[in-house]
Amino acid sequence: AGKMPQGLTNALEDWKGLEDEYQQLQETHRMYLQKLDEISKLQNNCSSSISRQRKRLKEISQRVKECSKGPSDEDAKNMDEIKEKIKMRSNVFFEMEAFLPKKNGLYLSLVLGNVNVTLLSKQSKFAYKDEYEKFKLCSTVLLLLCSFICCFFVSYRFLDAILNFLLVWYYCTLTIRESILITNGSRIKGWWVFHHYVSTFLSGVMLTWPDGNLYKAFRNQFLAYCLYQSFVQCLQCYYQSGCLYRLRALGERHNMDLTVEGFQSWMWKGLTFLLPFLFFGHFWQLFNGLSLFRMAQLPDCKEWQVLMCGVCFLILFMGNFFTTLAVVRQKLKSRNQKPKSL
Repeated sequence: AGKMPQGLTNALEDWKGLEDEYQQLQETHRMYLQKLDEISKLQNNCSSSISRQRKRLKEISQRVKECSKGPSDEDAKNMDEIKEKIKMRSNVFFEMEAFLPKKNGLYLSLVLGNVNVTLLSKQSKFAYKDEYEKFKLCSTVLLLLCSFICCFFVSYRFLDAILNFLLVWYYCTLTIRESILITNGSRIKGWWVFHHYVSTFLSGVMLTWPDGNLYKAFRNQFLAYCLYQSFVQCLQCYYQSGCLYRLRALGERHNMDLTVEGFQSWMWKGLTFLLPFLFFGHFWQLFNGLSLFRMAQLPDCKEWQVLMCGVCFLILFMGNFFTTLAVVRQKLKSRNQKPKSL
């Protein structure tokens, strides 16, 4: 037999090396699937244990409440200790559940179906949160530019429709991303989530408002409001992310806390200068609502969008104004109580 060509020898050697690697890959993949199965069992185990613990803590809490009438000093001390531990345990369970798969809420089930959106590592959770903040800032800058162009340079209903479509897309995307972040351990106050649903609906109604005298009468007021809102949101994103970064480094805030379009207690140190901007925006929402209600009473008002937008603006004003006011009031109250306790 003739000597095998050098090229073929090399190819056979490469194939042998590749075959060994392939065997190794198969073994690694088999182990990976085995570990996935183990992880799945551990997840189910943890979830059912947490449910059991919660149920028993509820029962113990109820029993402690029943025994709290007229106990001795030592018993009262023990009961206070148990109450404190029960409270702490609830927070620990919340942290644990952030790393366990859970059933999606109604909104996520409708939008995404029954897909698991729990991210299993701290790095991936934080990366997703970081990406959400970047998305928010970039989208707000884009909306600011579009509002500015529509307000001062062009006056076409088609371009207004594009702006409103962008607003619908932006708020819709925010609601989905926020629901995923809540599943992964972000704590967002109820109103700041709900107001994005109202804003999505409002933008959708504005998108369907036909071009006419009433639309033209409200157009500039609405575009100026959009411009102002986008400007304030840019300020909020910029200053809040800096403040959150600082507080996280000091260990005073949770890693998954987000910037919001309002005012929260953690913003008291260093971000109170934003309050006048926010309150001005809230009263502009009230002004928009009242302007639309007045418009709805005109004899030539045939569009249902006028009244519907008025209601949305009024809901936004009431929710934003009273939520912000409650935070400020609570903070001032706690500040006034501190010197007394010293």
